[in-house]
Amino acid sequence: MYRLHGFSQSGNTYKVALALQALGLDWQPVHLSFDDFLAGATRAADWREGMSVMGEVPLLDTPDGRRLSQSGAILLELARRHGALGGRDADEAYEVQRWLFFDNHKFTSYLATQRFLKSFAPTTPEPAVTHWLAGRVQAAFSVLEQHLQGRDWVVGYGPTLADCSLAGYVYFPAEETGVDIDAAWPAIAAWRRRLAATLPGWREPYAMLPGAPRPPLR
Repeated sequence: MYRLHGFSQSGNTYKVALALQALGLDWQPVHLSFDDFLAGATRAADWREGMSVMGEVPLLDTPDGRRLSQSGAILLELARRHGALGGRDADEAYEVQRWLFFDNHKFTSYLATQRFLKSFAPTTPEPAVTHWLAGRVQAAFSVLEQHLQGRDWVVGYGPTLADCSLAGYVYFPAEETGVDIDAAWPAIAAWRRRLAATLPGWREPYAMLPGAPRPPLR
C-alpha cells in the first residue's frame, strides 16, 4: 500500500492523490495537520533528518519501502512504475514533462503563493507583492487558457500527469485563491469540470485528504 503524507490544504499533495486514484492504486493518507505545518513541523531538524531533507510535503511511502518527495518527481515515478499517465509515446512523454515543469515553475508556483498570502499568512502582505503575484498568476493562466482552446486535455486524448499536476490548486474555492476560474477562464473551467467527471475516484481536495477548510484571513 502507498502512504501519502500531507494535508488537504496542500495542492501539491492533492496532485499525487489524484494520480494515485487515477491509477487505481491502494493508498491511504497520513495526516500532518495544517497547524503543525504552519508552526514549522516540516522544517524542523527531526523532520529533515527522518522524513525529507527538503522539509516539505507531499511524501509518498511506496509498497517496496522507498520514500519519495517532490510532487513532480513522485508523479513521474508513479507513471514509470505503473505504465500509465505518462504519455502514449515519446512525443507525448516529452509534452507531459514540459507541462509538468511549467506547472511547477509557474502555474502552481504563483497561484499557491498568492493563495497562501491571501488566506493563510499571519501578516498582511505588501500591496506591491500581491500586485506582482496577481500579474504572474494572470500570465500563467493565460498560457494554459490558450493551450486548452479546442482541446479536451493538456496532452493527447486523455488525462495524464500534466492534468493531475496543473489541477493541484484549481479546485480550491475562489475566496481562497483569489481567482474566479468560472468567471475569468472559460477553457480552464471546462477542463476542470471535464477532469472531475472523467478521472477515476476524483474528489475535491477537502474531501480527498484529511483536514478541514478554514476561512481565509483576508
